[in-house]
Amino acid sequence: YSYSCTEGENRQQWSSGHHLKSCRDVAFSQDGQKLFTVSKDKSIHVLTVEEGRLETRFPKAHGSALNCVLPIDNHVFATGDDSGALKVWDLRKGDAILEACQQEEYISAMAVDSNGKILLTASGDGTLGVFNVKRRRFELLSEPQNGDLTSVVLLKRGKKVVCGSSEGTVYLFNWDGFGAASDRFALRAESVDCMVPVTESIVCVGSLDGVIRAVNILPNRVLGCVGQHLGEPIEQLAVAPGGQLLASCAHDQKVKFWDVSALGELVVDDYRKKKKKGGPLRALSRKAAGSGEDFFADLRDEAEPEAAAGSDSD
Repeated sequence: YSYSCTEGENRQQWSSGHHLKSCRDVAFSQDGQKLFTVSKDKSIHVLTVEEGRLETRFPKAHGSALNCVLPIDNHVFATGDDSGALKVWDLRKGDAILEACQQEEYISAMAVDSNGKILLTASGDGTLGVFNVKRRRFELLSEPQNGDLTSVVLLKRGKKVVCGSSEGTVYLFNWDGFGAASDRFALRAESVDCMVPVTESIVCVGSLDGVIRAVNILPNRVLGCVGQHLGEPIEQLAVAPGGQLLASCAHDQKVKFWDVSALGELVVDDYRKKKKKGGPLRALSRKAAGSGEDFFADLRDEAEPEAAAGSDSD
């Protein structure tokens, strides 16, 4: 689909019925010319973006249902499945160049450094896996954290790794210090199901309660609510090039767009005033739940709103 922020301009470009079972994840290649799709039917498809033409197919790519895909460069990409297996593929060779099964549960999300060398995998067994793509080998596993690790992103110019968990806790790892988490803090959310970086310090996270929270990392605090899908779990988040718009999709079968341009100008001080716990999340946009005005002007001096999951305004 091609989506527009102008009502009535959304349109379907093409559709694909090549997968035999549900499509679990999709990702654009780095040059934007190809679309990678993985499915419960254990297959990988590579389609052209413009026409939706099936260009490459790996019919039995894994032994278990595939769960996620991550392009590393224009030729190399990684896939993870429900049993914890990871494969790295090279389209030029038409086969996997790295295979590993170091984690005991499903691979939920992956991230790679800017050099395309170190690949990180978050797993349902609570561990963060580290793999060297260039040397085609497994490096190490972190200590298991509480709950499933559901997401992983790089922040602070690649110096920090942030993972979300099914328990609603965010775990921080230092680069080259993946064995144990360096810090953690609870968001007072039911879970952290997906996460996307907006700046080098701020991420947006989606939760089971349908609320999209903006979270600053170091100093760690919840800045407020960017938007919501009322009562529907957030499935995925994506930031448009330039960081002006955030797209979200949820179980309500809607794709929504949120203006997050002001987050890039936000400065979060170490000092914060003491606030009453359990209050509603601060609304960071006019479309966010509980908004009556734009709160960005005084966010610099205001404290972290610590909100329970059920306290968000509908």
